[in-house]
Amino acid sequence: MAEVSVHSLFTEFDINLFKSGKHYKLYEKFGSHITTVEGVDGTYFAVWAPSAKEVSVIGDFNFWKEGEHKLNVRWDQSGIWEGFIPNVGKGNLYKYKIKSHHSDIVTEKADPYARRNEHPPKTASIVWEDDYSWQDKDWMTTRKSKNALDAPYSVYEVHLGSWKKKVEEGRFLSYYEMADELVSYVKEMNFTHVELMPVMEFPYDPSWGYQITGYFAPTSRYGYPEEFKLLVDKLHQNDIGIILDWVPSHFPEDAHGLGFFDGSHLYEHPDRRKGYHPDWKSLIFNYGRNEVKSFLISNAIFWLDQYHADGLRVDAVASMLFLDYSREDGEWEPNMFGGRENLEAISFMREMNEAVYGMFPDVQTIAEESTSFPMVSKPTSIGGLGFGMKWMMGWMHDTLQYFAKEPIYRKYHQNDLTFSMTYAFTENFMLPLSHDEVVYGKRSILGRMPGDEWQRFANLRLLYSYMFTHPGTKILFQGAEFGQNDEWDFQNSLDWHLLQYKPHKGVQELIKDLNTFYKNQPALYEKQFSNEGFEWIDYNDSENSVLSYLRKGNNSFEDLVVVINMTPVPKENYKVGVPRKGKLKEVFNSDLKKYYGSGKYKNKLNTTKAVPWNYRDFSVEINVPPLGMVAFKYSE
Repeated sequence: MAEVSVHSLFTEFDINLFKSGKHYKLYEKFGSHITTVEGVDGTYFAVWAPSAKEVSVIGDFNFWKEGEHKLNVRWDQSGIWEGFIPNVGKGNLYKYKIKSHHSDIVTEKADPYARRNEHPPKTASIVWEDDYSWQDKDWMTTRKSKNALDAPYSVYEVHLGSWKKKVEEGRFLSYYEMADELVSYVKEMNFTHVELMPVMEFPYDPSWGYQITGYFAPTSRYGYPEEFKLLVDKLHQNDIGIILDWVPSHFPEDAHGLGFFDGSHLYEHPDRRKGYHPDWKSLIFNYGRNEVKSFLISNAIFWLDQYHADGLRVDAVASMLFLDYSREDGEWEPNMFGGRENLEAISFMREMNEAVYGMFPDVQTIAEESTSFPMVSKPTSIGGLGFGMKWMMGWMHDTLQYFAKEPIYRKYHQNDLTFSMTYAFTENFMLPLSHDEVVYGKRSILGRMPGDEWQRFANLRLLYSYMFTHPGTKILFQGAEFGQNDEWDFQNSLDWHLLQYKPHKGVQELIKDLNTFYKNQPALYEKQFSNEGFEWIDYNDSENSVLSYLRKGNNSFEDLVVVINMTPVPKENYKVGVPRKGKLKEVFNSDLKKYYGSGKYKNKLNTTKAVPWNYRDFSVEINVPPLGMVAFKYSE
């Protein structure tokens, strides 16, 4: 039998923190770590398997032979098995062979803390370390202002496997190639941030990355861990933040994954009513187990620490919050107070957010949460969940439903748009037009728009113009920015060839300019989460399907007057009440020719008149283009 030396990276303090659920850097201890012990080079291994009676490291260095390298169990009842194996180093493949006390069950598992894994469908872990030298100091030292809640925050959501492909070679772009092509494109489009659908290792392509088996390893589909660091680095060097999708809500039952890890329900809740997700046929973490909390919070910290991420978008929060989520009566058990809230998951999310913001006060956590659960984006100190932002799913649903209607019927449904303002400031809302809205028969965003070609594209431009002038931060899924015709297909590249056609190129130009407009107008972001930043001028003109409102920042001289015409009939000399006398200059018009608009309904410098209108002392007459948005600013 080969020798496994007694060696440990754990102190007694580490063990106490781990057991109490308060160790947030477990990745520095668990997993495989290349080191030197008594002058001999090798690798230290550590794994949590409290129900095991024997744990062996099997790999290409011992011909995958069980029992060759048996780890030592710690004496402190932590359930940790560890040891140093000489002459094992970077690039070696390995797994853990675990014999359980439960019915002598034997499992063969990838390392939960592995920094690199084999390319699926292969499933082994790889001993790995890198000495990547970061070049993003300027970004990291100033990013607090870029990630702030009172800063412009416009996010481009990307699925790395389908954004663009090397079609002639039948392959994905690599992290290295995306560090060039994706970064330059996002910069050209003027987005402030990129959000990546899960990059953590996952076995099954159709899951889009939401069924994770390697929580600490960037997927090997696109290259090495250090190449992913290069992608992040290049984004930062170009003044672009990066948000990672993070999935603490569930994980797959794949044999090499976390499920039934040591022959027991180690990571998943043992009660299927709390531990199995019927929608996704996956397992749910046991949020009440301290060691599992440490694992998950350490994972969140890992991506912020080791990969310089600027934020985490937490997936499927609603499924974590409620015990009856997607369950019928009798399939769930109430909490200790008789309610449907998952108290352990709520406690976990609060602890996670406290840890993240405590260690990285210059990042954001964003909840993908679809219910009316209160105070998701409020501080934990006042009873909130502690997220920085929350997706505004109601806005998305109501807005897309409205825009799908023929304009002739819209006057009967104006409330679909105005309703969002009744709750817009109850949370720090992000407005999403995400990947979930362009799959499973929902059609592309463009595909939902009614009318002939000109109207469909005008409607799309109007939707985006409304989105960018509505309070809240923004997120737009890849392809939507140029009017992708078809639903998103994760197996194929976006239809970049469409940009040769004027309507699609026009939408792309609009998004570029909307991003610039958002960044350059403080009224659109300084108070984007406060009711002080928004004021209706008129929401009652349903007969004309016109909405008008003010967006306000810290300086009233920077305020914007926004008018939106939801019909294909232009509104000439349309009267709007305004806050004070002066001259109004048009600063945005979604109907410009460069956007594939008509270009006919521009406004010169408009002088206000002392004619009361919309309960205001002054008014102005303007031209509002068909299916168009115009925004004005006082010029004096």
